[in-house]
Amino acid sequence: MRNVKPNAPPAKQSAMPPGESVVSTRSLSGKFLISSSVHTSVAQEIGSRIVRGDFPPGTYLPNETQWADYFGVSRTAVREAIKMLMAKGLLSSRPKVGTWVTARESWNLLDRDVLSWYATSPDSASFLREVQEFRYIIEPEAAALAATRRSDEQMREISEAARDMGIAPTLSERTRADTRFHVAILKASGNELLIPLGTLIESALNTLFVVVTREANSLRHAQDLHEAIEEQIRLRRPDEARKAVRRLLANTDEMIGPKRSAGYAV
Repeated sequence: MRNVKPNAPPAKQSAMPPGESVVSTRSLSGKFLISSSVHTSVAQEIGSRIVRGDFPPGTYLPNETQWADYFGVSRTAVREAIKMLMAKGLLSSRPKVGTWVTARESWNLLDRDVLSWYATSPDSASFLREVQEFRYIIEPEAAALAATRRSDEQMREISEAARDMGIAPTLSERTRADTRFHVAILKASGNELLIPLGTLIESALNTLFVVVTREANSLRHAQDLHEAIEEQIRLRRPDEARKAVRRLLANTDEMIGPKRSAGYAV
């Protein structure tokens, strides 16, 4: 039911069969309550199932008592988890009607949690391709603006992030530096509306690093592509900065296309 309106309950025939056990949807990991709070863990578990398609749009969820029994938590914790998912646009609810999964168009795809659930869903390859399209629209122009508008302090942030990528001793540290690099460029563009998009880029980078094995030559090539962007922004060459970002994104395309390459730059 793709066209379910957030404030209009779907037809009841989309609800789970009355006799179906909630336990049938148990996580493969078998582990809950692993984050800093109970309700956050419950929200993560339910939210990830919604995004991966266990509960399609229009589906009614089990009630608070069923979830509480399943997770072994209080109904209050379940209630808070449902509120979190409603704030992210994944759920809607009405008294005496129930809680249902909203249409995908209502989901807040810039929310950090929703993005992370999307990135690990069975359709993650499609997700990454859509992220790439988005990056092509945003990042080249952001770099061009940064080359024109960046301050000395902002340039230092970009340069330091590029340097830290090259000397990072672990892949996780390199990922963090890579993310800092791209977010610093968004900030240096001088357009505050671009800054929240760093969340989307961060999620994409983390996922790309997880799904591919990078070799030494690939890392060196990635570093060269990033340093080329840094140089053009530092030299205040907007057209060349724009082209440098497009070369970087084209390299990423090779990884998420029909055939994945051994390495990529993000």
